[in-house]
Amino acid sequence: MFKKLECAAIYTGEIQKSIDFYKSLGLKQNWKIERDLDNGNIWTMVGLKFPDEKSSELVLQNNPEIKETDIEILVDDVRQTYQDLSPNRDINWIKEPFSTESGHVAVMEAPDKNVFVLVGK
Repeated sequence: MFKKLECAAIYTGEIQKSIDFYKSLGLKQNWKIERDLDNGNIWTMVGLKFPDEKSSELVLQNNPEIKETDIEILVDDVRQTYQDLSPNRDINWIKEPFSTESGHVAVMEAPDKNVFVLVGK
């Protein structure tokens, strides 16, 4: 079911300063998404690619409501993976599948309390 580590997403209070810093270490900006918060403010996510094209991405984000590091795992189909794993009572579903700009996302907590963000179609 799990295909690969898609990215690690980390919080930053100063998005542009962080972008500049990681770019100075050799990463390149690959994409940028801006989303509305419920309070009318905008938060930003920026995907940074490593020089090794087979590597996962580092994602910077400045949503003050998500200060934890997110480990994102690519799956073929988020909704199908959710259905397949739902009978497993050891998994705590933090967020059921929802759509995004690039597909679907779901958030699960494993029995060891580690949290994974499932991404895919």
